[in-house]
Amino acid sequence: SHIRHAWDPAKSVAQNLAEMGLAEDPNKAVPIPKKKMLGMEVESDGREQGGKIIRKPYVVNEMEYEASLPEKKSNTLSRDLIDYVRYMIQNHGENYKEMALDEKNYYQDTPKQIKRKINVYKNFYPEEYKDFIASLKQEKMDVQ
Repeated sequence: SHIRHAWDPAKSVAQNLAEMGLAEDPNKAVPIPKKKMLGMEVESDGREQGGKIIRKPYVVNEMEYEASLPEKKSNTLSRDLIDYVRYMIQNHGENYKEMALDEKNYYQDTPKQIKRKINVYKNFYPEEYKDFIASLKQEKMDVQ
């Protein structure tokens, strides 16, 4: 978005990027130094980047600031997986072998795979899991 706002449609791509201090060709912006061959030194292209004037440095500054912000973690589980795990726990408790034989086990997960999915649910939503288990215990007490 920063580049879009600073873009001048009357200029070429190379001119726009040069004004913002960005490189059109990354290979030319950061040339790879050539290796020494048999004691002789081979020169690089000889192009210098120092001669360009940056007229819109705020674009690079804004992009650097945005890149330095911490990334938000948006790890969530799908609603289907949450419903699947809750159904299995509600009907089978901690019996993973029974869960594997359940008709709702569409993907034919093994007991270990089901246990792993339940543990993932526990780690992602610990408070929700505790409330769910507490509600199951309350239902059992009400039935008895």
